[in-house]
Amino acid sequence: MTPDTTITPLERLIDAALPHVAFDGWTQATWDAAVTDSGVDPATARALCPRGAVDLALSFHRRGDRLMVERLKAEDLSALRFRDRIQRAVRYRIEIVAPHKEAVRRGTTLFSLPQYMPDGAGAIWGTVDAIWTALGDPSDDINWYTKRGTLGAVYGATVLFWLGDDSPGWMNTWDFLERRIDNVMQIEKAKGTMRKNPLLRPLIAGPAWLTRGVKAPGRGRFRGMPGSINRQGW
Repeated sequence: MTPDTTITPLERLIDAALPHVAFDGWTQATWDAAVTDSGVDPATARALCPRGAVDLALSFHRRGDRLMVERLKAEDLSALRFRDRIQRAVRYRIEIVAPHKEAVRRGTTLFSLPQYMPDGAGAIWGTVDAIWTALGDPSDDINWYTKRGTLGAVYGATVLFWLGDDSPGWMNTWDFLERRIDNVMQIEKAKGTMRKNPLLRPLIAGPAWLTRGVKAPGRGRFRGMPGSINRQGW
């Protein structure tokens, strides 16, 4: 069978791996089968994924992020509240990989192993960063981090719930997602109340002063670093 040259070698590897992941997980056996079935030259495959199945699993995850962003950009979300846009993005992200639920489950197991936990955390961070960026997040201070950290917790919990959800159309998952976002909004509302309360304002003045110089990556003095501190702001 002649490989489709309109599809990149990495895409061919991912597609060839997915039928095997359900049985073998993201393992060497899946990697070997993907290389064979895709027709990708082994040297090229190894150059694309130096760690084999681990990097292939990450590539599968990043493809989901890319497809989610494409879907978000194709729709007019201007009539939605911002919280509803976030909810829609998380739902899209899950729906995109829903046909490969077992591959997601196996990936979750893989990235729960101690040696791969940093990769898993980085993958989730990449997803929530893609969501906030696609929705036009203007933050360039500490909020850049807190928004992504909060959404990462919501996204991770929702995916885990979805993996065990067998309700029709995953309605229980969407209800769970809505409740988690409600929880976040309640926290933000409480923070806003504290800022407006003259009795509580001094309690948050110190932390606010300490974090006001924190900048988003690539926008401070140390470009390429994971954020920076602008001490001149102090």
